[in-house]
Amino acid sequence: MFKLFVTLLFLPIVCFGQYNLGTTTFQFLNAASSARNAGSGNGLISVYDNDLGLALDNPALLNEKMNGQVQYSFGKYPAGANYGNVNYALHTKIGTFAPSIRYFSLGQFVETDEVGNEIGSFSGTEYAIGTSYSRKINEVMSIGASVALLGSHMYRFSAFGLTGSFSGLLLHPNKQLCATFLVKNAGILLKDYTNDSQSKLPVDVQVGLSYKLKHAPFRFGIQGHQLNQLNNVYLDPLAAPTYDPLTGDTIPIYSPSIGTKIAHHLNFQVELYASKSFQLRGGFNYMRRNQLQLIDHPGLAGFSMGMSLKLKKFNLDYGVQFYSKAGSIHALGLSSSIQNWKKN
Repeated sequence: MFKLFVTLLFLPIVCFGQYNLGTTTFQFLNAASSARNAGSGNGLISVYDNDLGLALDNPALLNEKMNGQVQYSFGKYPAGANYGNVNYALHTKIGTFAPSIRYFSLGQFVETDEVGNEIGSFSGTEYAIGTSYSRKINEVMSIGASVALLGSHMYRFSAFGLTGSFSGLLLHPNKQLCATFLVKNAGILLKDYTNDSQSKLPVDVQVGLSYKLKHAPFRFGIQGHQLNQLNNVYLDPLAAPTYDPLTGDTIPIYSPSIGTKIAHHLNFQVELYASKSFQLRGGFNYMRRNQLQLIDHPGLAGFSMGMSLKLKKFNLDYGVQFYSKAGSIHALGLSSSIQNWKKN
């Protein structure tokens, strides 16, 4: 299992090239699929249990235990932007399906003329309507795929597309070790915002590994993300060599080391199963911390934390992701099963 994970970790780096930063659209597809995922740094792609919210990112996680489950998540960004999703699981003889609706609202903006006079307002909204599917190959292997219709409306401009994800999952017979390979957001644009736009979907190749300790209430996980980019470290395209004012020596342009490049692809998670009805979790995203922290006041940039509370008829999740001193993203999730509400 470990050898397979290492292979999955480095194979995408060899097979995929880079693309220019800032040219992708429909970035809301990378928002945390659930409050539980948000509390773990948006990296829980290899936890195989009955949480339907996690399956929105990784369709291979869908399974028969989710049959009849309904899940809703809501997230709020600083300055009014927010997102949400709702999905439902249905298990059949040929596999498990999960139709879903996702949206992202940028809020309201003031429209002004060329001299600053207010002439109205406008909004920005994006959405994805689709379904996921998963099928067990055997007791240790599952595969999954999803497809969705995308829409984006920004001011007077619109874009539409089709996206799909596919994944594979290996589960150790003891159910404690799980490895995942995932390709997210592959697809095409049916219509771009303008004739001159050259937007691309935010394709993301990921691998994940999680392990639940046998004699302790902890689950540890690691995720490799953006593996289709050899280098996802942001470098200023206008940077130029500088000079030391005292010695006159040339200070070369910053070039990240191999270790820094690898770290920018990693996301770490931990979950504490305090009891059957209460969980705590946390995560750390190195790239987010390195690129968004303030030099003098880094704070908790790159970290995340959350909790789950399981009640009799529904589950409540909360997660917060610390991006920078400018603000954090809070997420709330609610899930339940139709079976819980049926009369005995």
